[in-house]
Amino acid sequence: MAGFLRRRSSMPVWADMAWRVALVLGLIALVLVLHWIGRDGLKDNLDNHISFIDVLYFTTVTVTTVGYGDIVPVSPEARLFEALLVTPIRLFVWLIFLGTAYHLFFRNILYRWRMARIQADLHNHIIVTGFGTSGSEAVNELLARGVNPREIVVVDPEEKALAKAEELGCNVLCGDSTRDKTLKDVAVHRARTMIVSAGRDDTSILITLTARHLAPHLPISIVVRNEDNELPARQAGATTVINPVSFAGLLLAGSTSGPHIADYMADLAATGGRVRLHERCVLAEEVGQPLSAIRTGLGVRIYRGGRVIGFWEPEAAQLHNGDMIIEIVAGVEHDQAHNPA
Repeated sequence: MAGFLRRRSSMPVWADMAWRVALVLGLIALVLVLHWIGRDGLKDNLDNHISFIDVLYFTTVTVTTVGYGDIVPVSPEARLFEALLVTPIRLFVWLIFLGTAYHLFFRNILYRWRMARIQADLHNHIIVTGFGTSGSEAVNELLARGVNPREIVVVDPEEKALAKAEELGCNVLCGDSTRDKTLKDVAVHRARTMIVSAGRDDTSILITLTARHLAPHLPISIVVRNEDNELPARQAGATTVINPVSFAGLLLAGSTSGPHIADYMADLAATGGRVRLHERCVLAEEVGQPLSAIRTGLGVRIYRGGRVIGFWEPEAAQLHNGDMIIEIVAGVEHDQAHNPA
């Protein structure tokens, strides 16, 4: 059911109700036929005559456990039939009714309670809108980097996509990310960051506009396929705009300058290689030192007050409070080689 942090049933409500009603009617019809066949074992205390209407009446009051005592089973066969067949059918019918009540009413209450609990736990989480090729790859990469799947919320209008995300342990919500209500349901104002990959540039840009309206300071990364939409995406409020086609072009162009450049660029972007990029705040003990003196990795860039400083520039000779450092560090493959389990 859309609007809950859960995965709804693939069966429509009307179809679910139809098969339940049909099953109940089928079971009552079965009991009716068997009662009619064994009507000689019944006794009518009013006129001592068992008609079809009497059998129909006895079947309904028996299945519904009313039982007025005006018609009763008197033969051993009839009583055995009531005990061994009608009683299980009666219980099964009541289970169907209770299941229907749960499905239509109590389940909504339960899911709203569960959703409220999930929402209360959503702080500093990552929202992924769209679980197609790019969105699923992003989630897999986040998990490979050690992000807890409970910290990831996947929003998508397709149940098949959500089922895959749910198998990974992520929170999921079936809904339209362009709507304020959907993003409020996933606590966008408390999120750490948001990844937008809706499959269509216009939809992704509209999602970005909606998110920026609700969370003015939220970092938003958006995937666009058309180069012309990179500027509108930034104007919509995206902090990072990624064009897979442009990135592929960079890899292809890099490969022409040397056989290993494209391989190294891909290695930097992924988690499972020998090296990876890492972003962090400058440490207190590093303030005043040059970028080249950091010990945690190879410093390649500084972000300072909205400015981008390369490792070769004079400003990189002294780190300041508040600097953000981009460094190249050892990847998972290197860590596993030096820290075997």
